[in-house]
Amino acid sequence: MKKRELVSKIMSTDLITINHTNSLLDAEKLFKKHKIRHIPVVSDKKIVGILSLTDLLRISFVDSYGEEDSDVDTAIYNMLSIEQVMVNNPVHVSSTKTIREVAEILSKEEFHALPVVDDGELVGIVTTTDLLNYLLEQY
Repeated sequence: MKKRELVSKIMSTDLITINHTNSLLDAEKLFKKHKIRHIPVVSDKKIVGILSLTDLLRISFVDSYGEEDSDVDTAIYNMLSIEQVMVNNPVHVSSTKTIREVAEILSKEEFHALPVVDDGELVGIVTTTDLLNYLLEQY
């Protein structure tokens, strides 16, 4: 395992993002369609937040997730905005951070995803799954 390997090697760059003005129903559709657990929330190309599937499940009825849209969930989603549910101004890293540095942040802060930002622009996302896949490749 290389000690100075950059996070840019393992981060996802084919990003699924959502605008802060979209609805929570839009977010739920993206989570389901792309089978992802974190969506960077953007305004123009700047990251303003991150929405996790866990955030969405916290305000909905977990038993109905994955089934047809629930009228109750839709009502809840209509009462709240993405900005009210997302994590504002999330901790982020640059693509020049090492994989080890990113792993330390994820471990210490108990995050499951970190946006990767260069020159103020979102360029990727790195998740605990990316780290585990990297470790598996090493063995």
